[in-house]
Amino acid sequence: MDMGRADSFRTRAGGASAAPIVLPHGQLRLLTLADLEEPAFLAAWERLVARAAEPNPFFEPWYLIPGLRQWGEGVRIKAWFHEGRLAGLLPVSRPSRYYGHPITHAAGWLHANAFCGTPLVAEGLEEAFWDDLLTHFDRRPARALFLHLPQLPADGPLVAALDRVLARRGAAHYVASRENRAMLAGETTAAAYLEAAMSAKKRKELRRQHNRLAEEGALAFERVEGDEGLASWTAEFLALEAAGWKGEAGSALASAPDTRALFEEALAGAAAAGRLERLALRLDGRAIAMLANFITAPGAYSYKTAFDEAYARFSPGMLLQLENLALLERPGIEWADSCAVEGHPMIERLWRDARRMESRNIAIGGWLRRTAFRLLKAYETRPRS
Repeated sequence: MDMGRADSFRTRAGGASAAPIVLPHGQLRLLTLADLEEPAFLAAWERLVARAAEPNPFFEPWYLIPGLRQWGEGVRIKAWFHEGRLAGLLPVSRPSRYYGHPITHAAGWLHANAFCGTPLVAEGLEEAFWDDLLTHFDRRPARALFLHLPQLPADGPLVAALDRVLARRGAAHYVASRENRAMLAGETTAAAYLEAAMSAKKRKELRRQHNRLAEEGALAFERVEGDEGLASWTAEFLALEAAGWKGEAGSALASAPDTRALFEEALAGAAAAGRLERLALRLDGRAIAMLANFITAPGAYSYKTAFDEAYARFSPGMLLQLENLALLERPGIEWADSCAVEGHPMIERLWRDARRMESRNIAIGGWLRRTAFRLLKAYETRPRS
């Protein structure tokens, strides 16, 4: 199949896919999971990842496809082609409820274990992508009242381009929610960063905890890339997390078959794509703290971490994070996203920077929808005491 022409795409079943939606700058196709798994489309998708203006591992094939298998019923992929090449990709759903209210809308799709909603867009084509996407929703809103774009990095090139397009189009919009989550950044060494981030007293306390922990047995740190021993490492992580409070609460990855499958498939796919880094702190060979990073230059995402609560008095999770500061010295990496909720009591003690994340609502369609959108905007942005 020749992916040099947008109209050459075929579905897995062999029939022609839906006719492309012709837009001012390119063409848009609405694809299903089966379409995504076509070898030729996967190859085009990988090329898009390599030239994307902003990295987002959660929309790369090895992560998005397992998520769609588990929770993607009704999700469609907006695949945008520019001059015949795949140049943009965003999964979209049409929820019938908005924060508990019966309001049907179009939304960038994320599940509970995906932490960034920025679309994959070829560098240099950010404004053209947004212009075509908004034109598409204006022409074909279906039953959606508005477009909701969750978890966008507020300081990234995609949001900057979106703001320019919205200003040019005069489209009504607003920020529906904001959060600041811990971020690691700076041109410095791990040692210098730690010295600036923590007081001498706290650093001394961590050294004391490390030394006391070493008295419990043979203490060793490991850092692994690739897929060597990955299956056993993954099983060990799942067991470690499930043994703690998340297991008791039923929120551990191993607590449900779908989240277990996502974790297993995503780590295997990330390793195959050269995106995975695994860290572990071991006592007599047994992991007491573990961490999985996704390496997506120029950034990295600290995806999942777990520690043995029986050793909480030694802060094994924090000791492992001290080793994770080596991300600052990794060639090609300029920042790391903690993927942690705002106010996380451990990581914000060490990672001093903040990544601003925003969820945007944008008016689409004709005057009637836009009138209703203005009412929603007035309600959601009203002053609150």
